[in-house]
Amino acid sequence: MEYKFLIVEEKEDGILLVTINKESSLNALNSEVLTELNTLFTHIDQCEKTKVVVLTGKGKAFVAGADISEMANLNASEGAKFAKLGMETFMKIEKNSKPVIAAVNGFALGGGCEISLACDIRVASTKAKFGQPEVGLGITPGFGGTQRLIRTVGPGAAKELIYTADIINADEALRIGLVNHVYEPEELLDKAMEIAKKIASKAKLAVEYSKEAIVNGIQTDIETGMELERQAFGLCFATEDQKEGMKAFLEKRSPEFKGL
Repeated sequence: MEYKFLIVEEKEDGILLVTINKESSLNALNSEVLTELNTLFTHIDQCEKTKVVVLTGKGKAFVAGADISEMANLNASEGAKFAKLGMETFMKIEKNSKPVIAAVNGFALGGGCEISLACDIRVASTKAKFGQPEVGLGITPGFGGTQRLIRTVGPGAAKELIYTADIINADEALRIGLVNHVYEPEELLDKAMEIAKKIASKAKLAVEYSKEAIVNGIQTDIETGMELERQAFGLCFATEDQKEGMKAFLEKRSPEFKGL
């Protein structure tokens, strides 16, 4: 498919690079961009050849936030509808069968921070900035920020960021556990691709089953989460890659996974 605001590039090893391309507004998320992301990640979820997704932004911003020019004159009903679109779109990312790595190259504020939180792994440029500045605009986070941030960095740090609308740099984001790694700007995409290639080299179904158990298990109690893991573990033994992986280990060689 062709997209107006997304650049989609197929890389080697089953890696898909997705760049949000609305540079004139610092990649702000309006209804059109969200709809395109929703459509794309629906397709990615069903695409057999895609193993890992790297998501980044064009120019000096990852995503500067939701589009204030679209939100400014919304009424309560319209605001709730806009939030629903963003939440459904980000849930498509969070629950996508493929791991998603956010390569945060610049501003990740409001909706930008929220979309990064929906990704599995976050790596940041030293120029990246993170924050949930919504209360400074008279609104709450609306695309999952009140829920995902607290689950990622803990209640204290999440409440402080949301209540104060403070913007933090990449080093502080690393300190509180909001990002996994921080790199120089010129290294960021290469480093994100390194992680993606490492994931892509593993057994595809095992990675997908692991993600499903993690994403669904974190929302529930430990006993239910353990049952999800037990089921995922059992399913692996119906795959060809499990047989190949264990055979290769016993034969002291590298496995040749087929994603089957």
